[in-house]
Amino acid sequence: ETMLADMAVAVHPEDERYKSVIGKDILQPITGRRFKVVGDEHADPELGSGAVKITPGHDFNDFEVGKRAGFRPADMLNMFDAEAKVVQTADGLIPEKYVGMDRFDARDAVVAEMKALDCLIPHVTRDKEGNEVEHDAEPRTIQTPYGDRGGVVIEPWLTDQWYVDAEKLAQAPIEAVRSGAIEIVPKTWEKTFFNWMENIQPWCVSRQLWWGHRIPAWYGPDGEVFVAETEDEVTRLAVAHYQKQGLENPQIDLLNVSYAKVGNEVVGWVGEVRDTGQHPITSSTVTLTRDEDVLDTWFSSALWPFATLGWPEEEGPTPDPSRKREGSETCQAGGEASRSGVGTSSLLAKHYPNDLLISGFDILFFWDARMAMQGIHFMKEVPWKRLYLHGLVRAADGAKMSKSKGNVVDPLGLIEQYGADALRFFMAAMESQGRDIKMDDKRVEGYRNFATKLWNAARFCQSNGIGASTSIAAPAATSAVNKWIIGEVTETLAELDKAMADLRFDAAANTIYHFVWDQFCDWYIELIKPVLSADEGGNFDDETRAVAGWVLDQILVMLHPFMPFVTEELWSKLGERTHYPIITAKWPEPGAGVDAEAKAEVEWLIALVGNLRAAKSELGISPGARLTAYLPDPSDATRAFIENNRGVVDRLARLDAIRFEATPAGAAMQLVAGDATLAVPLEGVIDIDAEKARLEKAKAAAEKERDSLAKRLGNPNFVEKAKPEAVDKARADHAHHTAEAERLAAALERLG
Repeated sequence: ETMLADMAVAVHPEDERYKSVIGKDILQPITGRRFKVVGDEHADPELGSGAVKITPGHDFNDFEVGKRAGFRPADMLNMFDAEAKVVQTADGLIPEKYVGMDRFDARDAVVAEMKALDCLIPHVTRDKEGNEVEHDAEPRTIQTPYGDRGGVVIEPWLTDQWYVDAEKLAQAPIEAVRSGAIEIVPKTWEKTFFNWMENIQPWCVSRQLWWGHRIPAWYGPDGEVFVAETEDEVTRLAVAHYQKQGLENPQIDLLNVSYAKVGNEVVGWVGEVRDTGQHPITSSTVTLTRDEDVLDTWFSSALWPFATLGWPEEEGPTPDPSRKREGSETCQAGGEASRSGVGTSSLLAKHYPNDLLISGFDILFFWDARMAMQGIHFMKEVPWKRLYLHGLVRAADGAKMSKSKGNVVDPLGLIEQYGADALRFFMAAMESQGRDIKMDDKRVEGYRNFATKLWNAARFCQSNGIGASTSIAAPAATSAVNKWIIGEVTETLAELDKAMADLRFDAAANTIYHFVWDQFCDWYIELIKPVLSADEGGNFDDETRAVAGWVLDQILVMLHPFMPFVTEELWSKLGERTHYPIITAKWPEPGAGVDAEAKAEVEWLIALVGNLRAAKSELGISPGARLTAYLPDPSDATRAFIENNRGVVDRLARLDAIRFEATPAGAAMQLVAGDATLAVPLEGVIDIDAEKARLEKAKAAAEKERDSLAKRLGNPNFVEKAKPEAVDKARADHAHHTAEAERLAAALERLG
C-alpha cells in the first residue's frame, strides 16, 4: 500500500544487473509518478530481485535512503493520517478511490490493481505433485513491530516535530569522559557510550501526549513561531513582529486548549482550542495558537541535577536556619552539631556538581547522557563526577523478566515475605560490577535470617546491661577479647570504606555481613558470655559492656545503608537517643589500632575451637562429647594462650583438659591451631576401622562425581552449545564435589 507514496527505487551500486539504470526514471503504474533509480548499499542484491521500493515518509530505512538520495524531509510524501487511513499526497497523484481507505484495505486494493495492470510478477512454487503454484508475494519472515498496548502494527509516520541538535550538545560530554572529568564505572561501558554519542542523531523532544511540560511555542496566522517562557513575553514578541509587518497597534489574543475532568480529577489538557478573550476581534487582532505537544520526559528529566536546586535563579531556596539537626557532640552523632544547609551559598552552589550518580545501564542514553548534555550546556560543568551503571535483576534462570513469560517477581511480595531490609541487602550483596543479578528467594531468605541474627544479638546485649555507647572513640580495653574485637572493627571499617569508594557494593555488603555474623555474633558474644555472668565477670564486666555497646553502635551505623529499617529500630531501642535518628549519626572513623598480640591469641583460640568442632562433625562424634587433648612442648606463647583461656576452651571446645605431655599410644586425630598441633585420642570414642571405611567410600563417590563433571566441562561441545544455566550448574556441582572430596581426605588424614 505504501507504493502510493513511493519516491524512488534503490539498487546496490555494485549490482551488475542494475548499474546501467541508476539515475534513470521509473513510472509508478498506479499513481503515474516518475522517480529515479538510486544506487544505495541498503539494497541487498541477494534478497528478492535486488531492487527495493523507497517510501521515505513511511519507513525508517527508506527515510535514510531518501536523505542520502538528496530528498529534503519536508518534500517526502506522507500518505496516511493519524488513524492510518490514506490521504492525498502533496503532489495529488493518488487515485481518489484510495483516499480514506484503511491501510490494510489499501494493501489488498493495490495488489489487485497491480495484478490487473499485469505489473505484479508472481512468486512461483511447486506443490507435492510438482505443479506450479503462483503467489502474490514470496513467503518470508520479516520483523514487524507491534505496539505493546494496542497490539497493532506500528506505522512509521513522517510528521513535524521539535528537535534538539544533539550532535552539538554531545561533544562536551564526550570530552568530559575522555578527560576523566566524568568516570564511568564499570569502565567497559565507555566504549558503548562513545559509540552512541559519536553517532548521535537529532533528538526529537516533542510528544503528542496530554500530560507533561508544554512546548513553549505559539504560532501566528502567518506561520511565525514565537518561543518564550511566559505569555507576557510571547505577547511582546508578537507585537514587535506584527508592527514590523505594518500592522498598527496589534492586539494579541492567545488560544489555548481547555481542561477536561474525569469525575473531579483533572487528567490533563484535552479538547478544542478556545479564545482566551483578551481582546475583541478587530482588524488589528492577531491570534496566536499554543503548540499542543509536550516535552519528552527525558528532556525535562535531564534538568534534574540543577533544576531541583533552585536553577535558574542565582540562589537556590534557603532552608530555615532555625531548624537544627538534632544530635550529640559526644555520642555517635559525633562532631559539631550541624545545621541543615545554613550558609551564604545556595543549594545549587553546594550540591552541583554531585559526586556520584547510580543508574541502570538501560537508561545510559535516555537519561544519563542527556543529563551530562544539559548540565554542561547550562551550568558549564559536569553534573556528577562518577556514573555507576548497575545490571538488571533477572529471573532465577538468568532470563529477562517478562509478563508474557510469566517470570516477573513482584518485589512487594518479597518485602511482605522477607522484609525490605532483606531484599535491599540481597541487591547490594549481588551487585557485582558489570553483571546482572539473578533473583534468588533463598538468598533473600538468608539475609532475612541475618537480620534476625543481628536482632537477637542486640537483644542479648540489652538483656545483659549493654546499651548505647557514650563515645565515638573506642573504649579503653585490657582483655585480649575486647582488644581483638576493637581491632576487627577497625579492619572491617577499612575494607568497607575501600569497597564503597571503589563502588564494589557486593564486597562492601559481604564485608559487613561476615563481620557481624562471624566475628561479632558467632565468636565475640560467645567469648564474653562468661565475663558477663555474675560469678565470672571479675574486673572485666564493665569494660566488656562498654566495648560491646561501642561495637554494636559501629555495626548499626556501618550496616544502616544496607539495612535501614532494622538498624534504625535497634538504634532507637538500645539507648536514650530517640532525639536524633541513625541516618544523622557520624560515620565511624578508623581511630583505633589493631593489637597484634590480642589478635593472635583470639585467632588461635578460634582456630582450635573451630577445627575441633569440624573434626567432630567429620568423624561423627557428638558435639557435646568431652575429650582430652595433648600438646607436648608448647611454645611460651601457645602455653600462655591456653592458660589465659582455659574456661573458654572448656566451655566452647568441650575439652576436659589440654595436657602438655606426650600423646598416649593409639589412634588420635590431629588439630592445628597456629604453630601448634594437638592430638586428641579416639580410642573408645569411635570405631576407627569402620569410620575409615565410611570415609573412604564417601571420598571415592565424591571423586567419581568430580571427575565426571570435569570431563563434561572439558568438552567444548558442552560448554559452547549447552544452555548457560546448565554450564553454570555443572561448574557449581564440580566445585561442590571437589570441596567434598578434599574435606573427606582431610578427615581420613586426621585418623592417621
